[in-house]
Amino acid sequence: MLYKTRGIVLKTTDYSENSVIVQIFTEKFGLQSYLINGIKKSKGKIRMNMLQPLHLTDMVVYHKPSSNIQRISELRNSPVFESIPYNIVKSSVALFLNEVLYRSIKNHSSDERLFEFIYSAVELLDRTEEGIANFHLWFLLHLTRYLGFFPNATLADADFFDLRDGCYVRTLPLHPQIIQGELMKYFTGLMSGNIYSIGQIKVPGPQRKDLLLKLLEYYQLHIDNFGEVKSHQILEEVLH
Repeated sequence: MLYKTRGIVLKTTDYSENSVIVQIFTEKFGLQSYLINGIKKSKGKIRMNMLQPLHLTDMVVYHKPSSNIQRISELRNSPVFESIPYNIVKSSVALFLNEVLYRSIKNHSSDERLFEFIYSAVELLDRTEEGIANFHLWFLLHLTRYLGFFPNATLADADFFDLRDGCYVRTLPLHPQIIQGELMKYFTGLMSGNIYSIGQIKVPGPQRKDLLLKLLEYYQLHIDNFGEVKSHQILEEVLH
């Protein structure tokens, strides 16, 4: 049976000489794997450049709940990116966010709130020129709301944030997994600000790097088998 759905491309893997398996986070079915035959042939309806990381799609798909690999009848990029593929900073941010999402999203059923958050944020990344240097920090922090471990801000004026428990605390924990000192100001500012105001939040390069490492540690503590993200090193070089 055919279904229409929007999708967000996460990962493409070679399957044979002319075929790939692409993992797409869909609005209707959650994370799904699709086999696309003949994609590397010049006359293929779907081309490899349509399946770059975080590309947004409109699709018509075959879906069998009992199958681990689905098929695509039609696919087009919508909207077509205007700046991400051509802007080294934006493309580096997109590559990093793509890796985080691939390691975070495990759900094979619909999660429309999570989908809409990611889809809208990626659209904005393509359109905006404000706050790009801090976009990934804001995204990581607010993505946790949809993954189930958004920080508890009950004591938002406290001096420490406990990464293990996901909450502000007034006394220094007995473990090193905390945010403290100057980083607290930027952490709280990003958490309380909306995506349209991140251009007003100024985070110096060294503190941006340190806060990113703390946020990745937060993800490792709260997502099973999250692993080690590699693409943040490229991002740090571009943003330096």
